[in-house]
Amino acid sequence: MKTPLRRSPIANVRAGLYAVLVGMTLTFTACSKKSSPNPGNSDTTGGDKGAQTGNTCNATPADVASLAIFPSDNPWRQDLTNAPIDPYSTQILGKYLNTGLHADFGGGLYEGKIIGIPFTVVCGSQQKVPITFRGNAYDGNYGSESDRGPYPIPLNAPIEPGDGHVIAVDKDNHMLYELYNANVNGSHWEASSGAIFNLNSNTLRTDDWTSADAAGLPIFAGLVRYDEMLTGSINHAIRFTLSKSHTVAAHISPARHEGNGTGTDTTAIPFGARLRLRTDFNVSSYPPHVQVILTAMKKYGLILADIGSDMYISGAPDSRWNNDELQKLGQVKASDFEVVKFH
Repeated sequence: MKTPLRRSPIANVRAGLYAVLVGMTLTFTACSKKSSPNPGNSDTTGGDKGAQTGNTCNATPADVASLAIFPSDNPWRQDLTNAPIDPYSTQILGKYLNTGLHADFGGGLYEGKIIGIPFTVVCGSQQKVPITFRGNAYDGNYGSESDRGPYPIPLNAPIEPGDGHVIAVDKDNHMLYELYNANVNGSHWEASSGAIFNLNSNTLRTDDWTSADAAGLPIFAGLVRYDEMLTGSINHAIRFTLSKSHTVAAHISPARHEGNGTGTDTTAIPFGARLRLRTDFNVSSYPPHVQVILTAMKKYGLILADIGSDMYISGAPDSRWNNDELQKLGQVKASDFEVVKFH
């Protein structure tokens, strides 16, 4: 068992302790790094070392705008409208009642870097390349908790600034491939950890295993994506982060891995905790695109997936985002949410 700072396996989750908060801003704040990684040599998965550098088809993000994020009975698609409120909801939110949402995604660049977590869409014919799981100065080697490749990730796929996430969605086979702390080395990818998800399945990762995300969850499943927003509805929960002091070192399903939270009382929540926007919150004064995001928060809520800045929600960068509109999300406060009870 590893006990990293950013991710660590866990034992007991306090029943009755459950909730989370949301976040949004146009600055990027990387999550805290892990520590005490698994020792051992780098692990190189199999694959065609002559793989092509780029995407082998003309797939675009619009091709997965309506792609189902797991089956309809998956936790990511659970309707939380009538879910019971956690008995500690008021106390949990009390520490940051006046904190507004922050969009950790947007259009253009901030300090020369894209804003958000990018992803690449590939076809079923995309050539697969090997993955070497290794540690580096940023974080350790979590190859023992990673899915072996090869992965159909083009060697020129965009890398998220900060945590180095790399994501590829196979639109034909409905498969998701994600890496953490990744870089290209010659004809293959190197990463601290990686995970593969079948978007047609409810199968969870091995309990206590990390993924490309600290909570052992898929990242793509919780991103706010522009093309999906254009369909008029976001049909899944939205990923968000909280600071260590507002989380507890534990996880609840569907999360599979705990973080390095330092909270010790009933105001701290575990990875996998959910909160929802109150049903009586009036969204009509917000721009139409923002209304779609807020409506999803009422139905599917937010899910705590990593340690980071308080109230940050995650999305994919896109030049079409209107950053001024996204900043209006800051008017939505933690006090406008309810913590959903764990059951």
